[in-house]
Amino acid sequence: MNEADKVKIILKTLNKIYPKTPVPLKHINNFTLLISVLLSAQCTDINVNNVTKNIYPKYNKPEHFVKLGRKKIEKLIKSIGIFRIKAKSIYNLSKTLVEKYKSKVPKTFEELEALPGVGHKTASVVMAQGFGYPAFPVDTHVHRLAQRWGLTNGKNVIQTEKDLKNVFPKKYWNKLHLQIIFYGREYCKARECYGISCKICTTCYPNRKKPIKTKKA
Repeated sequence: MNEADKVKIILKTLNKIYPKTPVPLKHINNFTLLISVLLSAQCTDINVNNVTKNIYPKYNKPEHFVKLGRKKIEKLIKSIGIFRIKAKSIYNLSKTLVEKYKSKVPKTFEELEALPGVGHKTASVVMAQGFGYPAFPVDTHVHRLAQRWGLTNGKNVIQTEKDLKNVFPKKYWNKLHLQIIFYGREYCKARECYGISCKICTTCYPNRKKPIKTKKA
């Protein structure tokens, strides 16, 4: 099966299963989206949402977190992994937003990635889900499935993002990255499918017998 046929199958399957793609991380503005994405590193979306539901009604602007200070931010997010590092990033990026951007979240990759604690993936999520700019954030699910589906050689997330952008038309990127994440969590799981049992894997690779070893991001 050639790449074009695989792309058609993937898009058709995902659009049928996930016609709508709600943003998994609960937020009330682009600043809280940025904070939630930062918190989600090495942590589930469910855990992040459980923590932030008690934070965002009261604290939802950069100046709120600057006023709180690092120690109080730590207490608010203590149940989340590496909370001290994340609290430091939240405080410092909030301070930067207040001082440099009039408390507004910047709308470019370059400016976002220059913020404390914000990497390319976090910036991509904010650009895609917050501003609607075409982006293709690659998390562990996207990285794993892209390898299983033969769309990348899986050397690293940067290469995976580049390969997926070359394969799929730009108009699909923002919805597709969420569809792949949802599918990876529900059907093409890390320790269940192994590239040989879910619908997309079996359709694209009907003769595949051996489990696919994927390279971690």
